[in-house]
Amino acid sequence: MAKRTRLYSSIAAAAMLLAAAAGGALNGGLGETAQASTNGTLAATAGCGKAPTLSSGTRTISSGGQNRSYILRIPDGYDRNHPYRLIFGFHWLNGSANNVASAGYYGLLPLSNNSTIFVAPQGIDNGWANTNGRDLTLFDDISRLIENDLCVDTSQRFALGWSYGGAMSYAVACARPNVIRAVTVLSGANLSGCNGGTQPVAYFGIHGIYDSVLNISAGRSLRDTFVRNNGCTAQSPREPSRGSLTHITTTYSGCREGYPVQWAAFDGDHTPSPVDGSSSPNDSRTWTSGEIWRFFSQFASTTPPTTAPPTTTPPTTPPVTTAPPTTPPVTTPPPSEPGACTATYRTVNTWPGGFQAEVTVANNGAATLNGWTVRLTLASGQAISSLWSGVNTGTTGSVSVRNADYNGTLGANASTTFGFTATGNGATAPSGVTCTSP
Repeated sequence: MAKRTRLYSSIAAAAMLLAAAAGGALNGGLGETAQASTNGTLAATAGCGKAPTLSSGTRTISSGGQNRSYILRIPDGYDRNHPYRLIFGFHWLNGSANNVASAGYYGLLPLSNNSTIFVAPQGIDNGWANTNGRDLTLFDDISRLIENDLCVDTSQRFALGWSYGGAMSYAVACARPNVIRAVTVLSGANLSGCNGGTQPVAYFGIHGIYDSVLNISAGRSLRDTFVRNNGCTAQSPREPSRGSLTHITTTYSGCREGYPVQWAAFDGDHTPSPVDGSSSPNDSRTWTSGEIWRFFSQFASTTPPTTAPPTTTPPTTPPVTTAPPTTPPVTTPPPSEPGACTATYRTVNTWPGGFQAEVTVANNGAATLNGWTVRLTLASGQAISSLWSGVNTGTTGSVSVRNADYNGTLGANASTTFGFTATGNGATAPSGVTCTSP
């Protein structure tokens, strides 16, 4: 396996990846060829049978009125009559397309045995802010260019990335469900937007249990979007304990046929290269590449199921994330007198145009607290973009957040937290932070 160089930035630098999540993506996409992946016909792209004009290497493309670049890797011995798998690998913040390519596209290149066309796009400012959908447009434009020149299996399009690259892969899954077959998100969060996000896409999430840059709760929230979309049975997957130096991979049950959801939690921090039995990431020894390749390669070269996706209107509030395994849900709280509920706010990270915050909810009384609601008033110009471990009403001005199903019961002197990312200046803390129960 090619040695990955500079695969992850320092935690201090990587923390900057919490750039403000972009707005909606542009409409359009890949048109009829893209739709063929779900309409019951295995489409041969226009490039099948043609002598290719594209070649491996760094290339440029005009996209959204800008000159963008990407690195293309065409299989050795390319057969113009054979449809190939297509994988996009998105880099991390302050990483580059060259980092992804030199790292073997997250270690998948040496496992592919010349069965796959790989693409590593380059983000503007080395990130994926996806402003006005510009990075989704880049994905569309590169895909169209490649498929008009090379032979691609339209039921075998995939995307993956770490950190900011994981956020971009999530954005692709949300906005291009009829194009992308499956994604893998390593240590990601909702940073590049989620236009749509109601249709099924096969999903594999990987996250460290004590990620100090993007808390694992953010990864659980992304996962739960597709647990819901794919019709899977909600559950609380087991996760390893700190110090165990292991990982636990769970495949959800009850998912719609052809649309699995898989979740791997590991005992580690913000890294794409965890190693079982070691606290030191290692690109050549990590288990992630093998598990990702197995996840992608399980999909045969046939069209996904053509059964219409569920038409139930999605909830208008963010989905409730599943409980961490160390906090089992309580279905029948014992009767008690109300406890003394307090809420403490802190800013975790700030960046130009946005910030991440956390609120600690504590029971300072002697009696069990059954349910809580935190109220706060955001400063002018601040707006919540995503929230986890709670259910919010409102995103600007006066906002209330009630407990999730799994963290509403707090014993004496116990506490829990919820977090959120928001646009605006994080230097001003919310006012009027209060907690009441129930």
